[in-house]
Amino acid sequence: MAERTWIKDPIATLATGAERGVVVAGGRIAELVPAGAEPVHPVHKVFDAARHVVTPGLVNTHHHMFQTMTRAHPAAINKSLWPWITSIYPYWTKYVNAENFRLAARLSMTELMMSGCTCASDHHYLFPRGLEGAMDIEAEEAAKLGLRMTLTRGALDLTGAEDSQAVAPGGAIQDDDVILADCERVITRYHDMSDGAMTRVALAPNAPFDVTKRLMRETAALAEKHDCRLHTHLVETSQEAAFAREKHGMTAADYLEDCGWLTNRAWLAHGIYFDDEEVAKLGQHGVGVCHCPTSNMTLSSGMCRTKELEAAGVPIGLGVDGGASNDNSNLMEAVRHALMIGRLKYNAESVTHLDALRWGTEGSARCLGRDDIGTIAVGKQADMAFWSLDELRFSGAGDPIAALVLCGAHAADRVMVKGEWRVEDGAPIGVDLGELRYEHGKAAKIFLEAL
Repeated sequence: MAERTWIKDPIATLATGAERGVVVAGGRIAELVPAGAEPVHPVHKVFDAARHVVTPGLVNTHHHMFQTMTRAHPAAINKSLWPWITSIYPYWTKYVNAENFRLAARLSMTELMMSGCTCASDHHYLFPRGLEGAMDIEAEEAAKLGLRMTLTRGALDLTGAEDSQAVAPGGAIQDDDVILADCERVITRYHDMSDGAMTRVALAPNAPFDVTKRLMRETAALAEKHDCRLHTHLVETSQEAAFAREKHGMTAADYLEDCGWLTNRAWLAHGIYFDDEEVAKLGQHGVGVCHCPTSNMTLSSGMCRTKELEAAGVPIGLGVDGGASNDNSNLMEAVRHALMIGRLKYNAESVTHLDALRWGTEGSARCLGRDDIGTIAVGKQADMAFWSLDELRFSGAGDPIAALVLCGAHAADRVMVKGEWRVEDGAPIGVDLGELRYEHGKAAKIFLEAL
């Protein structure tokens, strides 16, 4: 029999019927302990959670980890998306390599985990010469940290020289056949559809404006063949929505359908400028949307129609987005920003702290096609974040769950993945944070020296 651990008497738990905590066994939630009760079966260990508010582990559904090398880069600050990306792309293409990418991935994953994240997806689309093994690097780094990971194999196959709407320099793109062959390789090596899997794979042409229709269609066919997910950027800006109509003579959602992407396998980053018909169509087919509030505000891209999309049946998840358009990897901060921008768009009654937390947990899990994480319930994976309310910011807080969002929690005290402690006392196990900061900062200097 698996060892049973009682997470006992937390301040609060984001689960119904778990007032006295939960029992973990074999990497899963084995029992919820309601008020006035004790575990039904004997336990082997007790963890006193009297200092903690317990939530499901947060799930990050969109990121660009390599971009942490160019945070607050002087060439790109104080710009909206298109001037920003055209300013910064040459630095990425020329200077991102296997060595600094490994540090960028390690730093990003560490930051995510410290912010309460237990599962992540990184939309990595940059494969200059020498970085062909980017997916392998991410898989290795996630395994070392104990972070659950969807390896999202991105791609670019158009440059601005070939298409006036594309923005990638020539050194950033790959041939379609090379891309598809590597997609097959990564799926074969890492895609695990078993319950509780630590690694899965998604296929992710970067965006319809900088990849070919052939690549969109071929990745859809591969995803169907191997039972994996699909991901891309879509209508992050109004220009992209107009582009779909001008170039393809149809809406962005119709273009997805034309490419074989209108399926519940797919989730989309941003999804800001969908019209009402597109919202209904996406909901009808169960296409997910990753809301990236921090990046959308930083680049002044717009406000995602979260409430209309969710009402139509679209799973809504959260993502931190790029390390150079956020410019951090804190998913709990994104939860708070989702609440604030949601209230600005709608009103205080329409978007609650529970909505924002649901998007960052259960909604994100649905975007990744996972029903084994995202909630605290019997049979689910024991992926949980433990938050202390000891900081001054929480003094006087009456509702401990609401306080996490309204008072601005940003660092988990403990994080558990698959029943194993991965963060203790705010620090990831086995990570020298000082050394990581030094090595990453040293590697990033090349991007500044190139100015």
